[in-house]
Amino acid sequence: MTSPTTLLVIAKEPRPGRVKTRLTPPFTPEEAAALAEASLADTLDAVARTPARRRVLALEGTPGPWLPAGFDVVPQCAGGLDERLADAFAHCDGPTLLIGMDTPQVTPELLTVDWAGCDAYFGPAEDGGFWALGLTEPDPARLRGVPMSTPHTGTAQRARLTDLRVRDLPCLRDVDTAHDADVVAALAPDGRFAKVLARFAGTAQR
Repeated sequence: MTSPTTLLVIAKEPRPGRVKTRLTPPFTPEEAAALAEASLADTLDAVARTPARRRVLALEGTPGPWLPAGFDVVPQCAGGLDERLADAFAHCDGPTLLIGMDTPQVTPELLTVDWAGCDAYFGPAEDGGFWALGLTEPDPARLRGVPMSTPHTGTAQRARLTDLRVRDLPCLRDVDTAHDADVVAALAPDGRFAKVLARFAGTAQR
């Protein structure tokens, strides 16, 4: 029997110049923000369609029309990404699976996890980071001090779990660059992200 899971998403409000800055160029800041909004909307839709005990959005900024019903919104704390991830976990109890807003190809099937005989889940990302982290007991100390946004972030975070029974999730690609966007859109061609990318394809100087 799959234990009830809290699904936790950490995200930024998709505002021009504040999100997906590595997409600029070839995209304008406004286009990059629209792509970020589509990625976030696809992610939240997948979470909304996944059975869960609770759904939480740890948000930097203000909710918009992209937010479905059924989410508890909590503000992100100040500090580095490790502190913000740790604080997001601190708002949860019981088995919790954390994901970001950069994998619009995620599906309810990927997010439906079975905690029987398992203490943690880890989802590596192709850039050396991680796209998912699950803990049966959300302990903020397992994230604080992990160096973020480096090619070794995933390895460092995975090392914090060595005393636990860990199951690995499939490796996914984060959307950071225009090439990432093309690859991810091809994996989920019917999603909002792919449709917004297609709309901008003729205008971006690539």
